[in-house]
Amino acid sequence: MTSASDPSTNAACEHGIFTVDTGFHRPVFDAAYLIVENGRAAFVDCGTQHSIPALLDALAQQGLTPAEVDWLILTHVHLDHAGGAGALMRRLPNARAVVHPRGAPHMIDPSVLVAGATAVYGAEEIERSYGEIVPIPAERVVVAKDGHVVDLAGRPLLCVDTPGHARHHLCVWDQRSRAWFTGDTFGLSYREFDTPRGPFVLPTSSPVQFEPEPLKASIRTLLARDPEAMYLTHYGRVGDVQRLGAELIEQIDAMVRLARAAPAAGDDRHAHLVAALSDYFLARARAHGSALTPAQMQEVLAVDIELNAQGLEVWLDRRG
Repeated sequence: MTSASDPSTNAACEHGIFTVDTGFHRPVFDAAYLIVENGRAAFVDCGTQHSIPALLDALAQQGLTPAEVDWLILTHVHLDHAGGAGALMRRLPNARAVVHPRGAPHMIDPSVLVAGATAVYGAEEIERSYGEIVPIPAERVVVAKDGHVVDLAGRPLLCVDTPGHARHHLCVWDQRSRAWFTGDTFGLSYREFDTPRGPFVLPTSSPVQFEPEPLKASIRTLLARDPEAMYLTHYGRVGDVQRLGAELIEQIDAMVRLARAAPAAGDDRHAHLVAALSDYFLARARAHGSALTPAQMQEVLAVDIELNAQGLEVWLDRRG
């Protein structure tokens, strides 16, 4: 059994849950999960099209074939979680995709997702990072409203609406392991920041739909079941969840304060937020006992600090 801080790929955990490093962006950054029950399987999130070989290899390591996968459950449709969903479903002949009601239309017709991402990153970068983003046939998509239960060979997987990072986000409760598959709702916890005090965590806002109060409510919803662990997309299994949840809520409030103190809209505001968030998160990491240098911390967190700054700016603009 692996520990909460084991970075190994395709790592076996208890209860038939296996962590798969999708290879997106860098090693030990983006996880998908394989759940195996009575010879049948489900994936939770899938990464990009480039992740498919790792997912199929994880299946093979458990003695399973693509035909034995019943479900692909998507926590939300951001491309690092679901960009490869359509291409993967072409390889899984018997699987159905489970998606939040707000996200399902974008899996059936991903043209808006592709157009939005291309406008930001350019077509060449989209191909390099995500590969081809293809639709899932509507008849293979299951719309998971709040409370929907996925039956994996008699093992119930409960889908719960968890807005805050995105309005189309769901988390998955597995009673067998008493754990949640959290997507981005329970933040980011990179193994480089683990110390004898345990894992380190920080929130993640999305550039479009970050909503601090719903996110805090969603975190409280997860904690209310007194889970033993959380399975994060970024990255891996973490315990000590009550402490981490309290720290996430504290940091969300701090992010809001930093945003409200930022200058008026413009380039100066963005630079101010990036600098303020960097100082804040690096100070927390040092207080947690991280042995990384400030430059190393900045390198690991740079992309997330940039996205958090963007998310806060959109939130500020939406508030007027």
